[in-house]
This record gives sequence, C-alpha cells and structure tokens, in this order.
Amino acid sequence: MTTKARAKPAKKSPVKKLQGRPVPKVAIAPKAAERKASIHFSPVLCIVNAPEQELWSLSLAERLRKQFAIAGLPQTVSEETAISHNGPVILVRGDAVIDQPLIPVLLKRPNFLLLSDAAENQVPIAASVRGNDVSLAIEILRGAKPYAAAKLLARAPAQLDMEFWKSLRKRETPYAMVVTAENRNAVEWRMFMGTYKGATDVITKHLWPVPAFHATRFLAPRGVTPNMVTAIAALMTVLAYWFFLNGQFIPGLISAWAMTFLDTVDGKLARTTLTSSKWGDYFDHGIDLIHPPFWYVAWGYGLLATGTQWSNQIFWGVMVAILGGYVLQRAIEGIAIKWLGLEIHIWRSIDTCFRQVTARRNPNLILLTFFTAIAKPDWGLLAVAAWTVICLGLHMLQLLQAFAAKRSTGALTSWMTRP
Repeated sequence: MTTKARAKPAKKSPVKKLQGRPVPKVAIAPKAAERKASIHFSPVLCIVNAPEQELWSLSLAERLRKQFAIAGLPQTVSEETAISHNGPVILVRGDAVIDQPLIPVLLKRPNFLLLSDAAENQVPIAASVRGNDVSLAIEILRGAKPYAAAKLLARAPAQLDMEFWKSLRKRETPYAMVVTAENRNAVEWRMFMGTYKGATDVITKHLWPVPAFHATRFLAPRGVTPNMVTAIAALMTVLAYWFFLNGQFIPGLISAWAMTFLDTVDGKLARTTLTSSKWGDYFDHGIDLIHPPFWYVAWGYGLLATGTQWSNQIFWGVMVAILGGYVLQRAIEGIAIKWLGLEIHIWRSIDTCFRQVTARRNPNLILLTFFTAIAKPDWGLLAVAAWTVICLGLHMLQLLQAFAAKRSTGALTSWMTRP
C-alpha cells in the first residue's frame, strides 16, 4: 500500500494586517534615524555671550533659561551646537532681560529679530532663526554686523501689539532691555513694576510699590522664599484678628497693614525671582479670600467688648451688610468671568478706577484706620458697612450694563485691548 506524503504547510510570513493589507511587523516601530531626526529638528535655546551678572538673585543666563523652560523650551545648547543644528534656534543675548509675554513670540515666529524697547538706538536682543542664518544672527547679536544684513522681520516690543496682559489685568508694553552697570537700577525697577496688576486697590497701586521694591530686593538674594513671606503674612492675619476681637484696634491695624504689605511683597518676590508655584498661589489667594470677613466680625465683637452700646439689631444689621455684601460682590465678579468672559474691573476704564476704592480689604482698612485715629472705631465699622452696600449696588449696576452691552454687541472687550 502506498501513501502519499502530506505536503508541509507553508510557513506564514511574519506579517500582521493593517487596514486589510499585510505589513511587516518591523514597519510599525519608527526607525532610529527618524527618531534622531525628530529630536534634531526640535527647537533649542542658545544664549550668546552670557556675562556673570545677576538681577533678583538670578544670573541673567539662568533667568532666560528658566523663562524659556516655563514656556516649554528647556533645551539649551552652545553656540557651536546651535550653528550645526538643523531645526529652529532661539538666540538671546546673555546680557538681556525679556518680559515673559515676549517668550512665546520668539517661539512661534520664524525668521524674527526682537529689538530692545529703547526709544533711541534700538539694538537686537533675540532672534528666531534656523540653518545658515544662525551664524549671521549670532554676529548680529554680538554687534559685529548690522541687523539690516539679515532678512529677518525686526520688531521692537511696542510694534507687536502686545500691550494687553490679561493675566495681570493691565495694559503695558513688555520690556526687552540690555543690562549695563549704568542702567541696572532702572532695569530692576522696570522689572519689578512689570509684576504689578493693573486693576487693583489704591494702596497696592500707589503706596506700596517703593517700600515693596526695597523689601523684595533685600529678600531676593538672601534665600527668602515667597512662601516664607506668605507664612509671616498669615501670622499677621491671625494677630490682627486676635487684637480686633479683644478691642485692641491700634495694634490690630498695625498687624493688618503689615499683612497687606507682605501680601504685596510675596507676589513680587515670586515673579521677580521666577519662583511662583501652584501651592504658593493657593496659599496666598486662599488667605486673601477668607480672612477679611473674620476681621470684620472680630472688630464688631471687639467693639462690644470695649463697651460700645449697640443693640442686637444694629450689630447683626452691620454684620449682614458687610458679610453679605462681601460675598455678593465676589459672586458678581465670578458671574462676569463665567458668563461674560471678562473680569468686570477691566471692562471700562471707569471700572478699573472704581476697583481702586471698591469695598475690598485695603479700602476698608483705610476707613477703619481713619475713624480709629479720631477715637471712633464704631463709626469705622459703620462706614465699612455703608460703603459695602453702596459698592454692591454699583457692582450690580455694572453687571446689568455688561449683560446689556453683550446682548447688543455680541461680546465684551476690555478697554485695555483698544489702541
């Protein structure tokens, strides 16, 4: 009996199906050369001529590295590496300071040259180039060649239409400056004032800047962190509450004003030294949001403890006016952000002016301090209650006007965005 040999099944090719077509498995993983190329073509930062010079406890080069890292570009290379780099290269003078809003401009605009913001004798500060333009751009930043020699779009900050800075609620041209021994103090002052919000209260805007500048400049090189300052401010907050509760209004006001000053310093220290953090932001703003109502309640009980003859109706009427007004004003601000897409204090210029004196902590402290100085602390709390009710009415009017304007125009824009 003969048998037929069975044919061996053919070996399956090592393939898998992709959209109905057999594709070799090795084709799924990217090639090493492609991975290398993708890295090579990513943007890099190169700091040209970095001198040993510090501002706000950071060397100028380290400041630039941190700023670009915050914006998403952590990789820094030498000039030699930059020249051979195939991808975009951001070149920055090592003796320059650049305002944070200008960093994304350099990252997004190819063939771009940033000039200083000096009114006269504008000099190149930074460039966004690639390929053969890198060597030429380095020479331009060194001052060896005029920037007209390169086919780059050269613009100063004032020509970029970037005056409105939404996060700090202000209208201000970003700075780009070369630091010298002669202008060092002026540069520090400009950088410090650049950290201020545009819409804020009259004390923060006009009284605190000079002393806060000197305090920040003193603390920055000594390793004091913003959170340390905030912790001391929190202690002053508790002390003020305790003094108010016991009717000791003068030491309480001293503690309260110390707290408001430190509340300015911690934010400026964080921004000038580039040490802002989410925890610090929550810590600082959490204290700011919660403590004022406790101060007013403590002041009221302190008045009763020192013999002020208020009926229960007057006492609780004052408390309801202050606390209810405080909560409702905060709610109005939240409604404006949520449903109008704009902070109510930066809609019109009059709204920004009103923010300086509206019934918030510092303007209320002015009233309490004034009436305490004339030995009428009870009148001070009554004045705070009256001013809170007035401001609540004005805020409600603002909100109604804003909704009416949105219905007629379709969207609200801040006056700070207009030429």
